[in-house]
Amino acid sequence: MLIIPAIDIRGGKCVRLFQGDYYQETVYGQNPAAMAKKWVSQGARFLHVVDLDGAREGVPRNRAAILAIAQKSPVPVQTGGGIRDLATIHDYLSSGVQRVILGTAAFASPDFLKAACDRWPGRIAVDIAAKAGRAAVSGWTEETSIAAAELARKCEGLGASAIIYTDILRDGTQKGINLKDTQELARSLKVPVIASGGVSTLEDLRALLPLEKDGVKGVIVGRALYAGTLKLPEAIRLSEGKAGDVG
Repeated sequence: MLIIPAIDIRGGKCVRLFQGDYYQETVYGQNPAAMAKKWVSQGARFLHVVDLDGAREGVPRNRAAILAIAQKSPVPVQTGGGIRDLATIHDYLSSGVQRVILGTAAFASPDFLKAACDRWPGRIAVDIAAKAGRAAVSGWTEETSIAAAELARKCEGLGASAIIYTDILRDGTQKGINLKDTQELARSLKVPVIASGGVSTLEDLRALLPLEKDGVKGVIVGRALYAGTLKLPEAIRLSEGKAGDVG
């Protein structure tokens, strides 16, 4: 299972939000590219980079910072936040980004999602954030009436190569992954699921690892890495079955 460090960018800085709340922000660094280099040096094999300003405003705002990471990173980078047209997708994918993540656009315009998936097969993922089982969009600030699982199945049918599933009420809280909903979602899909939201310790990862057989192929980790409650090298060793205490 891939352990994927998250680099959330707002105003050009590395930040983390609490439950997706833009008013509950912690700044962890002034240089996103330096942060990316740090995680790669500790063993990261994939990076998750989000334009938080773009996600809320619907227009990419931190493109330069994202490309500064993608163009120099020796490992693949996936990015999302405010990507609402094919031109922006082309810009990112032709400039070093490996995979683009659609969120609000996938919900608002299925035709756009299908067009993107048809044009760049295998390189479009969909981020589905859920609050009490319902999908939320616009940087997680707007709740919808559609069930997250239903939206995931629709996106899979339109060609999404992976689903990133975030439980908003767990995100940034370090209270552990929502195992039940994540497992149910993964079992209902054929494409890989990447879990997100709530990881705090090695115990959280240990509880998640059995879900790999259900289709959970990765987990995005943010605040736990920045706060130091989880060490990336230890998490990677655990995921690869190399930790001494793995049963």
